[in-house]
Amino acid sequence: MIVETGYILSGVISAGIVFIGLRFLLTPYPAAADFGVSVIRDERWDAFLSVKAIRDIASGLFIAILMLARSTHLLGWLMLAAAIIPITDAAIVLNHGGTRAAAYGIHGLTAAVMLLISAFLLLGG
Repeated sequence: MIVETGYILSGVISAGIVFIGLRFLLTPYPAAADFGVSVIRDERWDAFLSVKAIRDIASGLFIAILMLARSTHLLGWLMLAAAIIPITDAAIVLNHGGTRAAAYGIHGLTAAVMLLISAFLLLGG
């Protein structure tokens, strides 16, 4: 049961990060504001926001691939390693004028869920 919960939550993370990536691709400036760090509309930002979009989409797909392969331990290790992303996102938000609510409520919560998922997959399987 615990491994199944890990897979369900992994699916939520996978779909969520792909959605976020698509949002950065389609509506980059509102997505950046919701991330916690607003940027001014300037074509020089377009490339960086597109880079974030593609990397988010790829990250979500990596999770999906390991889920489809039913590679429980590898998925657990990936989720553990990938938790560094929302942890550092929170630090970036705090260091660049974002709110504590965005840093902890979005990125901190995501990191906590990813760490929980990795524990479910690594210890439960």
